[in-house]
Amino acid sequence: MQKKEKQGGSESVHARQTSKELRAKQEQERAKIVLWRKPLTTLQYFSIDFLYEVHRIVLATLQHRLKVAAATALLVVFLVSYNLEGPHQPYIGSAEKLIIWCSYWIGLGILSSVGLGTGLHTFILYLGPFIASVTLAAFTCDSVDFPEPPYPDDIVCPDEGSLTYPMTFWMVLSKVRLEAFMWGVGTAIGELPPYFMARAARLSGKEEDDEYEELEAALKSQSKDLLTRARRAVYELVQRVGFLGILLCASIPNPLFDLAGITCGHFLVPFWTFFGATVIGKAVIKTHIQTVFVIMAFSAHHFNTAVAMIGAIPYVGSYVQQPFQEYLEKQKQHLHRKPGVAVAHDASFLQTVFGYILLVMVVYFLVSIIHSMAQHHAKRLQQHKDTTSEHRPKSD
Repeated sequence: MQKKEKQGGSESVHARQTSKELRAKQEQERAKIVLWRKPLTTLQYFSIDFLYEVHRIVLATLQHRLKVAAATALLVVFLVSYNLEGPHQPYIGSAEKLIIWCSYWIGLGILSSVGLGTGLHTFILYLGPFIASVTLAAFTCDSVDFPEPPYPDDIVCPDEGSLTYPMTFWMVLSKVRLEAFMWGVGTAIGELPPYFMARAARLSGKEEDDEYEELEAALKSQSKDLLTRARRAVYELVQRVGFLGILLCASIPNPLFDLAGITCGHFLVPFWTFFGATVIGKAVIKTHIQTVFVIMAFSAHHFNTAVAMIGAIPYVGSYVQQPFQEYLEKQKQHLHRKPGVAVAHDASFLQTVFGYILLVMVVYFLVSIIHSMAQHHAKRLQQHKDTTSEHRPKSD
């Protein structure tokens, strides 16, 4: 009996070891599906996975027919009101402008956090520069009452007669609070896919996905490197503290927050507990910290001090300082023009560099999405092959 138990235990250990080796080999094979190694296969798998996801979303939508019908009815009412002439048109126009503007920032927030670490850094590329431009304009114009239009598409100083109060930090913060909040809501929405994937895997009784297996391996590992300790800290904080733990993880810049979503989904944390804490942490606390930092950095006193310190760098200071001074001068000319009057100016060196950085990051984001979806389809094919081989009758 003891021999049989030992034999069964050794077979179980051997099976687990074989399974781990197979998964590692499959992961290495999927990692080779990239555009510069297998361009045709990558594009083919990406297209198939894209169509698969569209089909899945359509089927999931059809399962909620009452909600779809209600949303369709509201859309019809809105379209009819939008096209009918009447005294309500100014309000419809204002609502349309606000909805489009908020949707724009929510979309950028989603792009920033979706994709398990491959998101587009839209705070650095969009929200940060927007807050910086409003801050520079506010302290240059001594006002935040920018004419609308062209604001927010373009910023022009108001008439000098309307400047009746000194500019303060809180006035700038109130001017950009809506955009920062909506961007934060978008980042919270972008954190939902890991939560839903882990929750669905747990409810369906399937084997854990790779992300949760990686988290479990890190928790059991004896390694003491910074990344492993950070993963353990996030896991323990979310599991032990619950709502407040999720709130704390979401309130600070945390590249490991995906693990919080995976953990909450795996342990079936209620949706509104996870999403509510994430929205408060990201849209209220974290975005205000980031916004305050940008406003302080680009306020008139601090920015001019920083430019002066750059000029004090030996040998290269004057060369590095010149583009910033040219940019400030052009911004002043642009801000103090009359609305509707164009100012002819060439793109500055800083704008050119930022444009190239933006292009590179957008291309990298799109390529990472193609690779992720192609490798996801490859994983589905591997799982189908493994399932088929398990159910295949064994010959004696």
